[in-house]
Amino acid sequence: HADVGVTVADARWMKPLDTALVARLAEEHDVLITVEEGSIGGFGDHVLHYLSLGGFLDEGTLKARPMVLPDKYIEAGSMGEQYEEAGLSQRFIEATALRLLGKPVSMGSSSLADEEPTIA
Repeated sequence: HADVGVTVADARWMKPLDTALVARLAEEHDVLITVEEGSIGGFGDHVLHYLSLGGFLDEGTLKARPMVLPDKYIEAGSMGEQYEEAGLSQRFIEATALRLLGKPVSMGSSSLADEEPTIA
């Protein structure tokens, strides 16, 4: 989507959380999406906890969504195939961003509107 700006921030590590970076991103963006090859309780939850305690979510203007590996067995395959099955591929990340921005979610001939979120 040409009308959607994206910032990619490489957090590199979970602890200590780079609170200055998270705060700056929260102040400069309407949507924050964390994507990780971990499960619930990881980096994304750490970010959500910080945002909540810091009052960044109080006004309801910031939307935040962690994307994590689902709690299921993922078949062996290429990295791309595994990301796709886990719901962490580029198309799932894009669909999540568009959904949070209130934009139509459709890619090619298939719609991702009814796809399951990447949660346990």
